[in-house]
Amino acid sequence: MMEGSEYDEPSGFDQTRANLKRATQYWLDKSTIYPLQRWLAFTFIFCLFFLRIYLIQGYFIVAYGLGIFLLNNFIAFLSPLEDPATADYDDGPSLPTSSQEEYKPFTRRLPEFKFWLTCTRGTGTSFFMTFFPMFDVPVFWPILVMYFCVLFFMTMKKQIAHMYKHKYIPFSFGKSKYANAGREEGVWGGGGAGAGRKGV
Repeated sequence: MMEGSEYDEPSGFDQTRANLKRATQYWLDKSTIYPLQRWLAFTFIFCLFFLRIYLIQGYFIVAYGLGIFLLNNFIAFLSPLEDPATADYDDGPSLPTSSQEEYKPFTRRLPEFKFWLTCTRGTGTSFFMTFFPMFDVPVFWPILVMYFCVLFFMTMKKQIAHMYKHKYIPFSFGKSKYANAGREEGVWGGGGAGAGRKGV
């Protein structure tokens, strides 16, 4: 019984990790209603990362990988939860096709808060990687910049064409809002997880 009780007790490392996880989640939950401050913090980390890249003139492959990662998340942020090209709208809610229909908020595939969180984590991880020489792979950076610009242009062109074809706008600015739709969905449409908890 003594051996069983020892195994049941968490180690000091596990306890510390659990406490750190709870504290992190607590502050993340409190930050949901402050999108401007969150994105300013992300911008600061992002600029700090590229300032380091510029000063040390290295880790261009890490910067390129971060750019692809942020682009993929941005596309998910702009995309609807259900693809209009494949979803069956007879069985569920659909986007309005005329001004007389009831407005249904745009639901994102990647909500604003998760978009911010993944971008911040990705940028922080990339910044951390610049302290390890093993990630500094020699590359001709102008080619990476050119390739990323072409990829960005082609990806955004495809996304805009998809938005135009299926007649949806991934932002709720200027749209009519009923009841508490704006607070529940957030200014960014699908984000603002904590905003829905506050009263009007």
